[in-house]
Amino acid sequence: MSTVEIVSFGYLHDAPPAAHLTIDLRQHFRDPHVSPELRYMTAEDAPVRAAVMGTPGIAALVDATATAVAAFAAGPSAGTVTVADGCAGGRHRAPTFALALADRLTADGHTVSIRHRDMGKDVVQR
Repeated sequence: MSTVEIVSFGYLHDAPPAAHLTIDLRQHFRDPHVSPELRYMTAEDAPVRAAVMGTPGIAALVDATATAVAAFAAGPSAGTVTVADGCAGGRHRAPTFALALADRLTADGHTVSIRHRDMGKDVVQR
């Protein structure tokens, strides 16, 4: 199978990284930032992962993205397939999605690396 690089990021910190696929999680999926008890947590915390993965549509988007990665990997040019997924601040939705996608792609036989560009940055006050 192929090698896949997943980069989670926050649109409020900087421009999206270059990627074959860029997934924007801002508009269609509830932001855990709006819950005071989750705001200062990250995807490293189980309550954040549960909140994000419990959002309707997320699991289907993980599956659809894995299918798209397989299509890129089946193309005639060998090389790493890069997926960038972003949310507002890069602490909740994007890294949780990246972890779920990595699990799925690993189960499908891909070699996966993950980088959370903005998860360690301060919470964006809005």
